[in-house]
Amino acid sequence: MRRTCDKIQPVWRRPALASIGPRRLRRRGRQGSYEMSAKPGNTFTVFTKPWPEPSLDELAKLVRGLGFDGVELTVRMGYQIEPATVGKGLKEASKVLGDHGVFIGSIAGPTDATTIAACGENGIPIIRVCEGIDMSVGYAESEKRIRAKYESLIPALDDAGVSIGVQNHSGAMIGSAIGIMHLIEGFDPKHVSAVLDPAHCAVDGEPEEMALDIVWSHLSLVNFKSASHRRTNRITALEAEWEILWTTAQHSGYSWRKMVSLLKAREYTGDICLPAEYSKTSGGGQLMGDDVIPNLQYDIAYIKHLFESGLSAEIEPFRMVNWESTGEK
Repeated sequence: MRRTCDKIQPVWRRPALASIGPRRLRRRGRQGSYEMSAKPGNTFTVFTKPWPEPSLDELAKLVRGLGFDGVELTVRMGYQIEPATVGKGLKEASKVLGDHGVFIGSIAGPTDATTIAACGENGIPIIRVCEGIDMSVGYAESEKRIRAKYESLIPALDDAGVSIGVQNHSGAMIGSAIGIMHLIEGFDPKHVSAVLDPAHCAVDGEPEEMALDIVWSHLSLVNFKSASHRRTNRITALEAEWEILWTTAQHSGYSWRKMVSLLKAREYTGDICLPAEYSKTSGGGQLMGDDVIPNLQYDIAYIKHLFESGLSAEIEPFRMVNWESTGEK
């Protein structure tokens, strides 16, 4: 039977939108007619990957309606902004989104000089990337080539005031916090910084406290999504086979509560980005479009509660419920 979470809601009233505040590596001015305030505090962004089809105006209304302050904008073929027209596209996106009170905290896109310049011109401080490892040449040689690419981009990054934010990912990629830092520790974080994704640390890396400590000196952005391993073959098989399951906070392989507590203890003021990545019940990829909304509503409400609360483990304002993509437990 298909399980849905359309009626899953926190027991408490959903908090009001957070104020826009200063962030690390943030050069922010006016975007559209929306002027950013100087109030301190974290702001919440969402990765726009699930929504390639809406117009910029529709996207802004959707994001704002879900309770986010900003976006990590997807710059890829088939999306609102495509790499070939990134200069014109980001200018338009900054205005349209800004008119709705939505800022662009980062983009996920190419790191060529044109894109870097376009980000700088529109006050977008981070281009998030995930770096693959070419095992035909090996890990060390792959790192060497990636570093050489970054070195060649430093003049453009410096001129634009933009940082390449390297995120840990899964598979044949830089997969852990220590993997990020081994790659980028020789760079100034204003040029190359760390985007920590604790979900990937949960399946490929370190516990929360260690992961945050490793990347802290270069940290520019933190992702909050949830992952765990799910067995895909029969339990009588000689060896287990696993896949990564993308799920909600309550089924995460790491503790959102603990990670928020660690960030608050270190007085982190950067953006908190929710990648909106959730596995399909039947397998075969991630949910897209409005199918992510019920799960995303749960996660944004929960993380806002954690940042605004005293993080007491004795008070649990959420009902523990099954969610459609967690699979059989």
